[in-house]
Amino acid sequence: MTAAGSITALNAPAMLVGALAGMTADVRRRALAAEPARAAIWIRAAAACGLAAGQVCYGRLLLEGRGVARDPAKALALFRRAAEAGDPDGLNMVGRCLENGWGAPADLAEAQRCYRLAAEAGHDWAQYNLGHLHLNGHGVPRDAGLAFHWYRRAADQGHVRAMNLVGRCLEQGWGAPPDPAAARDWYERSARGGYFRGQYNFGLILADEGRIDEALPWLAAAIAEAPAPSRRIMAVALAARPEPAIAALGASRAAARQTQAQLEVAPCS
Repeated sequence: MTAAGSITALNAPAMLVGALAGMTADVRRRALAAEPARAAIWIRAAAACGLAAGQVCYGRLLLEGRGVARDPAKALALFRRAAEAGDPDGLNMVGRCLENGWGAPADLAEAQRCYRLAAEAGHDWAQYNLGHLHLNGHGVPRDAGLAFHWYRRAADQGHVRAMNLVGRCLEQGWGAPPDPAAARDWYERSARGGYFRGQYNFGLILADEGRIDEALPWLAAAIAEAPAPSRRIMAVALAARPEPAIAALGASRAAARQTQAQLEVAPCS
């Protein structure tokens, strides 16, 4: 065999998957979680050999254009292959694509079906996504009770975004009787899990209890972690609060955001 042929054989999907199988779990995890351009060769090989986890991983790279050229249609095809094998992660990702029109026209009925199958199999993100469809009446009849059910299923598995929404439902009485004490507890769990909305909501509850010194770190963390649009909304809302320290935090973050925006559009000198 020529040198070029040897290299091709070593890079063949079956050889690469064999190498993955021979790795320890920790080494394999690092290989698949490496910088996308380096991880893609391993993930692509696993997908080519029909491994559902590889198909889903490679589909995500294609969907986001991380380490490979962005190709939502190809990503959806890979997600479908994993879903057809009964993989809950693949089902959830088909649902995401069809809910948002990634790689194919939006199809909310089919998105809901995929989410439901994955949710019933115990997939926490599918439970969370299905809860959203029911809470918003997006492609399905609005049903706050079902939304709460699926959020709670995901939250019980440690899904920090679902924890925040369980808190929101219990605070507002969406799909369950209002229970401020339970809502507070779920917001705190979400906050301690690192989710910015949970941090913000828990911070506000602490502020309303008069525990300003405890509220400030949570509110600051929420603004620091939030994406730009949410950060701006939070800062403006906090700037309008009656507590001087919290209002100052919001005003300083709003001013910092305004300065950054001005720098981003300023012409080069």
